[in-house]
Amino acid sequence: METRTILRVIVNENNIRKITLHRKPQTLDTLMEELEEKLGLPYKFSLQYEDADFNNALINLTDIADLPERPTLKVISLVPSPTPSTADTDIVSLSSEEGPSHVRQAQWPETFEIPNFPVDIEFRLRQGNLLYMRDQTYMQVPRDMKHEILEKLAECMYSFKAYPCDDDFNDVASSLVKKHPCLTEPGSSTGWNGWKNSLKFKMGNYRTKLRRAGCTDVLMNVGKRGSQDPLRSVKRPKRFEINFLPNYPSGEDDCSMESKRLQLVEEMKKCHPSSTLISQLMDSTFSLRRKEVVEIEPPVKETLQRWPSLFTESQINAEFIRITSKNLKQGFFTALDQHTARFLEIFESKKGAVGKKLSEFLKQIKSVGTDITANRTAVLRGLPLIFGEDTSDFFKTILAIDVHFQEILKEVWRSLSADQQCKRPVWPFTPSVIRQQRLTA
Repeated sequence: METRTILRVIVNENNIRKITLHRKPQTLDTLMEELEEKLGLPYKFSLQYEDADFNNALINLTDIADLPERPTLKVISLVPSPTPSTADTDIVSLSSEEGPSHVRQAQWPETFEIPNFPVDIEFRLRQGNLLYMRDQTYMQVPRDMKHEILEKLAECMYSFKAYPCDDDFNDVASSLVKKHPCLTEPGSSTGWNGWKNSLKFKMGNYRTKLRRAGCTDVLMNVGKRGSQDPLRSVKRPKRFEINFLPNYPSGEDDCSMESKRLQLVEEMKKCHPSSTLISQLMDSTFSLRRKEVVEIEPPVKETLQRWPSLFTESQINAEFIRITSKNLKQGFFTALDQHTARFLEIFESKKGAVGKKLSEFLKQIKSVGTDITANRTAVLRGLPLIFGEDTSDFFKTILAIDVHFQEILKEVWRSLSADQQCKRPVWPFTPSVIRQQRLTA
């Protein structure tokens, strides 16, 4: 009958832990895997134990049978420490190579591409695939090999999402078996159900490691299963939010980020702010902005005061790209073009006062042929009428007969620019200016 095992584990001089295992490990790999999970060690390691035959001197643990009752183990890190002569060089090169790696750059792919595993794992998989192609022999995956595969897959999945959904796990597991058919599980309805379940557990363990390391997008959910109270005010990423709560860029802290924010505020007070400088500062302060929005949830008025550049048209589009990696305007107009023909049919079928106004819009676009901009304009002007909403605060209509309109705007802007005390006005949204063509009989 298997009984629990109590271990005394020396991680370092200041970290000596008592670990209780519910059952005695049968292999050395099992022991190391359980210690890695319970201790939250983010690096590879080996173990040494105190041998009573040598006055409790430390001996490398190579066989689980050598493990005594209630042993004392010491964790030996296999990650080399940098020498003093190269430490500074390593830090500088690391900072330059990381660049903008604190934010994700892409959405979850339509087809998940299985990454390359370590050389020894790839060699064993290649041999297994050859045997499978020859006589349909399924591979018996050792524990250490399975651990390496799951660890690499979890790392790759995290580069897209910290919290993959069930469909995402299906994509990864099916892609793994498709690329390496020798890993197919006989007797499974899909051939990869076991891999899917293992991936879910491994992803949870991977998030635990990152949480202990201080990664903010998983640290925000600390305490949900422990004794601490959960952070109920913090939400998880919604769909398409690939950069929900990123870490600060390398070398940045609260003070440096706040100084950049103040620089942004001062730049927006100028009559002609530099769009290039604003874009650079908005990119570098993105993680601070997301921290405020997600954790503090300030009102819009306060956000406008702290981040005035965020409420300009160009930065609204840029912020959407930072959060979702998708172009807001391009996505909106692409979706609008797909339904434009149907919308125009609906407009033609409407009767009454609404139908009369819609018919005016339709006459205008018929006079310009198949101009895509005119069709978009007609749909955007007609949709609020369909929903019974007031468009006076959203659209500004200017007749084409006002031939001096551009000259008037230029004169007004010159007079404003001449005033040294002028402040550049900031609007939450830029209203659409629609040019209405004059109809001729």
